[in-house]
Amino acid sequence: MKGRRAAALLVVAGWSGTVGGSACGGPPAPGGSLTVVSWGGSYERAVTEAYIRPFAEAHEVAVGIESYNGGLAQVRSQVEVGRVHWDVVDLEAFDALRGCEEGLLEPIPPDFLPPGPDGTPASEDFAEGAISECGVGNVFYSTIYAYNDRLIQGEKPATIEDFFDLERFPGRRGMRRSPLVNLEFALMADGVARDEVYAVLDTPEGRDRAFRKLGTIREQVVWWEAGAQPPQMLADGEVVMSTAYNGRIFNAQALESQPFVIVWDGQLLDFGQKAIVAGTPNLENALEFVRFATSAESTARVSGYIAYGPVRASGLPLVSTHVETGVDMLPHLPTAPENERLSLRMDTAWWTDHLDEMNERFSAWLARSP
Repeated sequence: MKGRRAAALLVVAGWSGTVGGSACGGPPAPGGSLTVVSWGGSYERAVTEAYIRPFAEAHEVAVGIESYNGGLAQVRSQVEVGRVHWDVVDLEAFDALRGCEEGLLEPIPPDFLPPGPDGTPASEDFAEGAISECGVGNVFYSTIYAYNDRLIQGEKPATIEDFFDLERFPGRRGMRRSPLVNLEFALMADGVARDEVYAVLDTPEGRDRAFRKLGTIREQVVWWEAGAQPPQMLADGEVVMSTAYNGRIFNAQALESQPFVIVWDGQLLDFGQKAIVAGTPNLENALEFVRFATSAESTARVSGYIAYGPVRASGLPLVSTHVETGVDMLPHLPTAPENERLSLRMDTAWWTDHLDEMNERFSAWLARSP
């Protein structure tokens, strides 16, 4: 596809708009349409450049982009009423499992996924667990905590315990309004070894212990819901440190010269998955998009825009430098050896089984007076 045809297929209406079609009411793209739902902000910009725009051009498909904050509520609503207008959705891995169990997502045949550049079958190339019945891993990311270096004088935080230490490091904290990650952070900060966190969390006493630890800083917590909020909270001085997605902090460092420092100790490592909403009228395009977006080349291109790592072994050697700054990206990935050794891998199965229960308890805990 060349010349004016290519140019016409790359019209963009903002970051939550259309790529590959007419945003101004013109004729549809010859390859049909697709709506892709992602996490917004710097991540959405990264995937737009890494594979949404290239897919739209290569397949002559008009790709609409929408943003959301996660969860299955909107997917469930569309499927239940039979009016599906989302096609491909970025999901946290446990939501992909839950959505598949509920019949909200289309199965994705594993043999449909592309092999690695050297011919390695997808089943051998993806990280363990990254391919499920209805989800295909896309990137490794981590929830870390970061601090604004200008706001902390003298000794600097270095461990997950320091995040909970209001005496040595006074000031407000930012945390996601969710039990996810917060319970694991709380237990590690309370002295539980990383390899024992989920065994402890699997007991009533362990869950009580996690909530007690969260209670020690609750009055100093500012809760966030969207991934773009923590960097802004840190920049504004609303908090001195905050949990955050590592890629969002990297972009604030690299592109905005923010004086943020990532603490990798205790990072919660997980992968995002692509999933297809059950009943989509654009199933063929959706499958082709998932195939394109989860290739080694596409996942490596994401790392050129934001510090998230490929879930495919063949993708890691393709990671190079940051497109805009030229920074070597490998040391900034959560899966870099020096960072990964400090990580706890998210137990997707545990959260699939316990998310509803923990959400109810967390909401009740927040509603109670401190």
